[in-house]
Amino acid sequence: MHKTDQKLERELIAGVLGDDESAFCELYALYKNRLIYFSMQFLKSHDAAKDVLQDAFLSVWQNRRFLNPDAPFAPYIYTIVRNRILNLLAGIDREQEMKKAILANALPVADDTDEALLSADMELLLEKAVAALTKQQRRVFEMSRKELKTHREIAAQLGISVYTVQQHISDALKVIRAYFTKYAR
Repeated sequence: MHKTDQKLERELIAGVLGDDESAFCELYALYKNRLIYFSMQFLKSHDAAKDVLQDAFLSVWQNRRFLNPDAPFAPYIYTIVRNRILNLLAGIDREQEMKKAILANALPVADDTDEALLSADMELLLEKAVAALTKQQRRVFEMSRKELKTHREIAAQLGISVYTVQQHISDALKVIRAYFTKYAR
């Protein structure tokens, strides 16, 4: 980073510390493309990369009082993004493990009728597990899984942060996983 870029970055951080939203927007714009590119290397999804970026900068804004204008911003924001990516990938891994566990406990299927019955049983079990969620968890989970909305779309529609959406989905998956573990035998 050039000295002029470092000076601009320090000025933007000072502005963010002073609750200057335009300085925050400039800082966001300065890092946006680099961080999306960085995230895409791991997530392979532009929407997921944008969600991570927005979530990371939301965290910066919410915790702006802890920013140090004399410290480089890049390591700070890249660490936040990296941690968000790792959390997201861990959630995907847990979801895939749950699917594997469900399939491992499934009965062998003799014909289409058995398969349809088993599918119906699994759907019923999933419906009961989803019914055990809190109202907000259920709403977020269904918007994500049934309506196939991105975390950002859900956050915008419900007026909550992307991080809150991720937390609701993570909590919902824990409840559903526990429900399947208990009743899918």
